[in-house]
Amino acid sequence: MPVRFVLDCDTGSDDAVAILAAAGHPGLDLVAVTTVNGNLAVGHVTDHTLRALDLAGLDVPVYEGAARPLARPDLPVPRAVLNKDSEFHQHGLGLPEAVSAKREGHAVPFLVECFMDDANADVALVAVGPLTNVALALALEPRLAERIPRLVVMGGAHGNGNVTAAAEFNFWADPEAAEAVLSAGLREVVIVPLDATHSAPLTAEDCAAFEGTAIGAAAAGLIRHRLATDQAARASAAAPVHDPMCVAHLVRPDLFTTAVEAFASVETAGARTLGQLLVDTRPWRAEPANATVALRASPAVYREFLREAFA
Repeated sequence: MPVRFVLDCDTGSDDAVAILAAAGHPGLDLVAVTTVNGNLAVGHVTDHTLRALDLAGLDVPVYEGAARPLARPDLPVPRAVLNKDSEFHQHGLGLPEAVSAKREGHAVPFLVECFMDDANADVALVAVGPLTNVALALALEPRLAERIPRLVVMGGAHGNGNVTAAAEFNFWADPEAAEAVLSAGLREVVIVPLDATHSAPLTAEDCAAFEGTAIGAAAAGLIRHRLATDQAARASAAAPVHDPMCVAHLVRPDLFTTAVEAFASVETAGARTLGQLLVDTRPWRAEPANATVALRASPAVYREFLREAFA
């Protein structure tokens, strides 16, 4: 049976690739999508999500969520740090205009209703943007911590961040939300930080291998754009494509070659370390492990997953 999941995202190019992969992979069943302020303002995020779903021919409900961080409405989200090509990101990611529309109602009540429903006891939650929606849903209904069977999060960096030396964008953009989610006592949490995503970058050769279908061609175009604009790619001719890795993990548990059980938390007060993911693996730590943190991924497994999705 395909793995059923809800995707919470801030759709830029890598989120869109994740949506296309979810549509194409026979082992995945995307139940719904919720959108959150992050890479772009939430209205743009929702538009991109609908465009990707329409292109993939996937009819799933889309609920728009939080338009600002949990506790820092004036936090200056540095979208220009990651989106230097703002025209591309603010005008549809090069995808055709959406025909479908978002659903009425807010993402947070939907998440509560979805995961409190016994019929969805097997549905995983994959969150690849700031964790604002997830934190708000847990605050609205604390029993969700027991109801969500698995949460897979793209966020944080055990090594260097990308917005600051300490912090990755998703956790930096809403550190209070990230800390609230990690401290909520969820049953199973898998964190996929930059360490893992950067260990399995994609190349132009990979793009060529994806182009046999319409969704594969669209994904290849989005990845090529990352290759052309990613700072690291200019030196290595390869670019990390972060968010699809969380989706891949649902059906390829062998994806991560190095992972640690740890007490994971997020810094919410540091002047230089705001949004930093702290991974405490000390045997004598006071807190029990609350997450599995992936540190390295298999490039071969990641490429195989994407080839299967776009075949």
